[in-house]
Amino acid sequence: MPYLAVLIVVHPLLRAAYDYFWRANTYIQVRQSPGSSRSLTHGLSVGATADARLQQRVSFDFYFAIIFIIALHGFSALKVVLIVFTNYMLAKRLPKKYVPAATWIFNIAILFANELARGYPYANIAAFLSPFKYSRPAMKGFQEPNWGNWLDEHCGLIPRWEVLFNITTLRLISFNFDYYWSLNMRGGSPVEVLPLYLCHSWRLTNDIKKKQLDPSNLSERDRVSLPVKAEDYSFRNYFAYALYSPLYLAGPILTFNDYINQQRYMLPSITRERTLMYAIRFILVLLCMELVLHFIYTVAIFKAKPDWAAYTPFQLGMLGYFNLHVIWLKLLMPWRFFRLWALIDGVDPPENMVRCMSNNYSAAAFWRGWHRSYNRWVVRYIYVPLGGSGAAGALGRLRALANVLAVFTFVALWHDISLRLLVWGWLISLFVLPEVVAGLLFPAKKWKDRPNAYRALRGVGAVGNILMMMVANLVGFAIGLDGLAGLVNGIFGSASGVGFFAGACVCLYVGAQVMFEVREEEKRQGIRMKC
Repeated sequence: MPYLAVLIVVHPLLRAAYDYFWRANTYIQVRQSPGSSRSLTHGLSVGATADARLQQRVSFDFYFAIIFIIALHGFSALKVVLIVFTNYMLAKRLPKKYVPAATWIFNIAILFANELARGYPYANIAAFLSPFKYSRPAMKGFQEPNWGNWLDEHCGLIPRWEVLFNITTLRLISFNFDYYWSLNMRGGSPVEVLPLYLCHSWRLTNDIKKKQLDPSNLSERDRVSLPVKAEDYSFRNYFAYALYSPLYLAGPILTFNDYINQQRYMLPSITRERTLMYAIRFILVLLCMELVLHFIYTVAIFKAKPDWAAYTPFQLGMLGYFNLHVIWLKLLMPWRFFRLWALIDGVDPPENMVRCMSNNYSAAAFWRGWHRSYNRWVVRYIYVPLGGSGAAGALGRLRALANVLAVFTFVALWHDISLRLLVWGWLISLFVLPEVVAGLLFPAKKWKDRPNAYRALRGVGAVGNILMMMVANLVGFAIGLDGLAGLVNGIFGSASGVGFFAGACVCLYVGAQVMFEVREEEKRQGIRMKC
């Protein structure tokens, strides 16, 4: 925290100094055309100003990223740069048809290699390159070379760079696919020349045309979907994006197209008042975490692996519930901190947590709001290319479930290559199934004449959804399968435990009804979120 507190102050000050001393005149206003006393046309001046802003900001991001990763990883920064450069060459040098497969194979292989080789220590590299066998210490005058160990001792503030590199992998895939899809639009800017909205499969849709798009006021969906100019897919822009300092360590995840668009035009949402309010929200979250850790010892108890029989069913239920809240808070804090840093820097990434953990009753909506930027990433780069929700009807739903299983398998492996998280990913896919089946058996349109009965029915389904989401997340991020077995036995091992469980279900049912009304109030206020 002390290092990050310094960074969030120093980084904007360095950018301001860079802009002051090295900024071209075109950063603020466009120069007059040579030999003419008239200013350039309004449209051209806006475009030229935007290009100047892009060049200025990306140049700073490029140089600061180099300094930043050297400070973080020391000599291991060379490994990061090598992987980033190799991925770029795959996109730029391979024939177009091979780029998607090569991108996925390379980046998934990197995930496994980083984990299995533990970040490729220089000591291991030195041992591999050395012609001597260290198993023969009896050789007189022989000394084991220590240059690898010396390099490993100078690997910056975060020597284990591979732990945090998973986030960068997502950005590498984003660049390659955004560039690959942009090749279908070569011949001009899609905004200025052919303003057609591109769907995720990148087929031109004739029925959805957005003519006269204002490039300085694109929606988030357009910023993500519409490719940028061909010359913007350069190595400097790519390097600055892949290692963009405010979002490098933990996200939120920004696509390459969105990053370039925001560097070219500052969003209207970037205001001093909004950023200040967001900073206050982060401080409140930090204080909330301090209070929870000070008074509620769930993390310590779970790590101690106690005899669960020593706790009452109520205590066991509260331990599981508050442990999930600690998980939610410990993810919310870094995501909000780094998003705050990006907002101060003039970039508005997606908000990862849009609802409190206790304000979710739908499994599908829960995952749209939990790590929201990652959810959008997997939808854009995995789910939709696989076929998305497929055709209507039962067959389409089955295909959608198969795609969900593929998505969560990748998500589990991306988090960590372990059986526990793989089981978590499969449990999530399994627990989405009841909600889908219930939607088929009890469609809302058939209950229009009985809204109260339908709301009660939805409440029962919500209780099941909440319990299943709690089970899946406890397995994946807290206690594992063995700990869950102990927790379940402790609750259901007695009559009082069963009574407690029934009472807890009643409380969850009441909470679901409150959430339904919260959603209705949001609709009345014009707030419509899918999560």
